[in-house]
Amino acid sequence: MCKNTHITFRIDGTLVAPSNYNVIGNSGNWITFQRVTGVSVLGGTLDGQGTGLWSCKNSSKNCPTGATSLGFYNSNNIVVNGLTSLNSQMFHIIIYACRNAKLQGTKIMAAGNSPNTDGIHVQLSTGVSILNSRISTGDDCISIGPGNSNLWIENVACGPGHGISIGSLGWDLQEPGVQNVTVKTVTFKGTQNGVRIKTWARASNGFVKSVLFQHLVMDNVQNPIIIDQNYCPNNKNCPGQVSGVKISDIMYQDIHGTSATAVAVNFDCSKKYPCINVKLVDVNLSYKDQTAQASCSNVGGTSSGVVKPSSCL
Repeated sequence: MCKNTHITFRIDGTLVAPSNYNVIGNSGNWITFQRVTGVSVLGGTLDGQGTGLWSCKNSSKNCPTGATSLGFYNSNNIVVNGLTSLNSQMFHIIIYACRNAKLQGTKIMAAGNSPNTDGIHVQLSTGVSILNSRISTGDDCISIGPGNSNLWIENVACGPGHGISIGSLGWDLQEPGVQNVTVKTVTFKGTQNGVRIKTWARASNGFVKSVLFQHLVMDNVQNPIIIDQNYCPNNKNCPGQVSGVKISDIMYQDIHGTSATAVAVNFDCSKKYPCINVKLVDVNLSYKDQTAQASCSNVGGTSSGVVKPSSCL
């Protein structure tokens, strides 16, 4: 256990990962901080040189999993300020089992077709804020895994990528939930999703509650607002095909822009545990200069203000 609680790593230039992806490809992480308190990483660029591994994966050869460029584990009071992360092999940044982490002024860039290059992944953590950042990647700009509470995401530009996702949740039967998440003042440009909640169609005691999505702009986004509780790729590993994750108290407020598909609002909730208290307030999404559509399954809630497409709640 490191005793010092004020440690600053200042990166003045670019740190470059080995060009041969096998060197760190099965190591889990390239740069890791574990069980530290009060660490700040300031400035600089991390270049993961991931393009070779992406090509390997896209050709479906036998390839290493890939390393996350920067990981914080079991740590407290973390600051990442003004960091640029390029072309990670796997995730760019992981915050795992941490308390109080502030990431601001982060720039994350990888090709839109790069596999599993999530921008920032947060799991089992509390008190994490992600501010004033630009994320362009081939997977989720920000992914929120199980066991997170008190997350604040504000002033982020996302795209290309898969949007901001809570999930996938509900793989495990015994799984900690996600609560008190705010996502505000975010622009999504050409992304696969805007704001998404995604759970496996499996038995689980997980939950998602008290989430606010506010002041969002969608620019040609395929699924601007989506809850998918029937996630089961290739129909494998989902006995019973019903999600046990309980979703409640989700607010979508002041969200406008354009959908790249006809269905701009899609609530596909669990048959066994319908979503409850979902609210749409002042949502205005169009599709090809026409009114978009909304689709609702197993969801209860209310809408107020101007809501287009007209609410199916």
